[in-house]
Amino acid sequence: MATTDWQSDLRARGYRLTPQRQLVLEAVDKLEHSTPDDILAEVRRTAGSVNISTVYRTLELLEELGLVSHAHLGHGAPTYHLADRHHHMHLVCRDCTEVIEADLSVAEPFTAVLRERFGFDTDMKHFAIFGRCAGCAAKADETEGGPS
Repeated sequence: MATTDWQSDLRARGYRLTPQRQLVLEAVDKLEHSTPDDILAEVRRTAGSVNISTVYRTLELLEELGLVSHAHLGHGAPTYHLADRHHHMHLVCRDCTEVIEADLSVAEPFTAVLRERFGFDTDMKHFAIFGRCAGCAAKADETEGGPS
C-alpha cells in the first residue's frame, strides 16, 4: 500500500510518518488537485483538532521532501497532488473548472522553441493552460449555433 512507501520515503530522509503527515498525504492522494482548505476539510473528517497552519507546514515539508507538488490553477490558492503524479501540465476549463492532466511531452515542441530562441528552460509542472474542455466547447457551439 502507498502508506508503506510514504513511511519508507520519509524514513530515508530522516523523518517519521506522523499521524498528521499520513492524514495530509492520504487527503492529497484522495482529492488529487486540492487546495490546503480542501485538504484540511478532508483531514478533519478523521482528526478534528488539526488546524490550517498544520496543513500548510506539513505540505511545505512534504514538498521539500519531494512527496507532494503544487501547481497554480487559477487566482486562488495553489493545488496539491502527489509528486509521483506531477509529471504533467494542467489544462483548466474556464467554464466547468475541470482539470485535465496532459503529459509534458505534449508541450515539448513549445518548450524546445523557448530553449532554442530564448535560452529559457521551462518548468511545465507548475504550468496551467486555460481554455474550454470538449464538453463545454460543444455546449457553447450549440448555444452559439442555435436558432437566430
